[in-house]
Amino acid sequence: MNSRRDYRSTRAALFDGIEEGGIRASSYSSHEIDEHENDQAVEGLQDRVNILKRLTGDIHEEVESHNHMLDRMGNDMDTSRGILSGTMDRFKTVFETKSSRRMATLVVSFLALFLLIYYLTK
Repeated sequence: MNSRRDYRSTRAALFDGIEEGGIRASSYSSHEIDEHENDQAVEGLQDRVNILKRLTGDIHEEVESHNHMLDRMGNDMDTSRGILSGTMDRFKTVFETKSSRRMATLVVSFLALFLLIYYLTK
């Protein structure tokens, strides 16, 4: 029985050494694999960050151009509002005037213009 124990202990010593070496080798290779995967993940993240950076730059340019266009449109609307308010003030003065002669002239002018357009299109 003693020889059997010796055999077992010798065998265990032999296999323990191989298993430990195998564990060390596999942990070393898994460490290298992990590093490689991490490097690939970092490169992938860098690519995504660059794409997002370009995308946000494009969005910024688009927003700036739209803001410029809206500013111009606002200025044009203010100009139009000024012109319309001037025209409305003129209409108010014409209609607020109690002069029947002026009102009659205005009505006759519109009527003549309407008839002229009517005969030209006929």
